[in-house]
Amino acid sequence: MQYNELSEQVIGAAIEVHRHLGPGLLEAVYESAILHELSLRKLNTQSQLALPLHYKGKDLATSFRIDLLIENKLIVEIKAVEIILPVHKAQLLSYLRLAQKPLGLLINFNSARLIEGTHRIVNHL
Repeated sequence: MQYNELSEQVIGAAIEVHRHLGPGLLEAVYESAILHELSLRKLNTQSQLALPLHYKGKDLATSFRIDLLIENKLIVEIKAVEIILPVHKAQLLSYLRLAQKPLGLLINFNSARLIEGTHRIVNHL
């Protein structure tokens, strides 16, 4: 599956979750719901995937957690915040760089219209 088609599938799944649950819930609720929706769409999805951190040849004890990795291609960062800040986009871009993935979606479920809370972030490898 190509990146555009995959991102369309994920956005469609997120819209379906938002349509049923609406805004105002915790991120964990949306993550559980979208995991189920993605499984119904037969997409291979890993959640809360540890992303180890390497610095100048050393593995650091600290690691990050990717909310969702879909088809081992697309990183999805889930938010349920009042407004997406530049730091949220920077966070996803950092995850993309560390994981060496080209594309990510930042999805804020606390939006009146989910499409307005969805941001596509590209890592120019």
